[in-house]
Amino acid sequence: MKLLIPMLFLTCLRTFALTSDSVKFSRKNRIAAAHLSIGVVSIAALNTLWYADYPKSSFHLFNDANNWLYMDKVGHAFSAYALSSVANSSWKWAGLSQKHAAYLSAGSAWTYQLAVECMDGFSSEWGFSMADLTANTFGTALFLAQQNIFHEQRFQLKYGYKSSQYAALRPTVLGANFPEKLLKDYNAQSYWLCFSPGSFGHVNFPSWLQLAFGYSIDGRLKGDASSYSIQNTRYYSHPEYAFS
Repeated sequence: MKLLIPMLFLTCLRTFALTSDSVKFSRKNRIAAAHLSIGVVSIAALNTLWYADYPKSSFHLFNDANNWLYMDKVGHAFSAYALSSVANSSWKWAGLSQKHAAYLSAGSAWTYQLAVECMDGFSSEWGFSMADLTANTFGTALFLAQQNIFHEQRFQLKYGYKSSQYAALRPTVLGANFPEKLLKDYNAQSYWLCFSPGSFGHVNFPSWLQLAFGYSIDGRLKGDASSYSIQNTRYYSHPEYAFS
């Protein structure tokens, strides 16, 4: 979920690019400059906010496929999808064709996440995760496939947050304040796959009304442990599914 940081920068810089009349560049140049700024600033921010407290190491792999009951992987897929979607909107505004904008957005989002994964690979706390790379690829592929097939996003990945009781039990892992909890407390997060039957031609179903399948977890205090004890109390984790 550290990839929420570049999404925040992307949204802010895209807004600046869309509204600033003082910049004499073309729209394409303005968006390209904004994206380049995002890459530099967000990598620096990640290095300061996320990696600075952990020692460096030689490049190594790390198998975390089953950690956090897959919530981390779903988060990676969501981040890849969201980065692609926001970038695509900016490139379309800049005048690129639908196909060019889609491929450029998906490719840049995937490449950016690959760079972040390489940073993990040089951190003693984590490592380069093939599971993360797979999730990143799925997120960008979901976006790109729909742009090619439907020319729009009929299946959308969405993120939800509801504060949990568990961060207070392990604040160093799950977050000591709201921004940290937003990124680290997987018990508080939920992810949704949303779609509207109306977008597939069902005239009796309004296109603005969506059905959603959700996934979340509860009681997970350690990434690779299904249960965890604190002060003589044992907490057991489990996945949760929802339909709305």
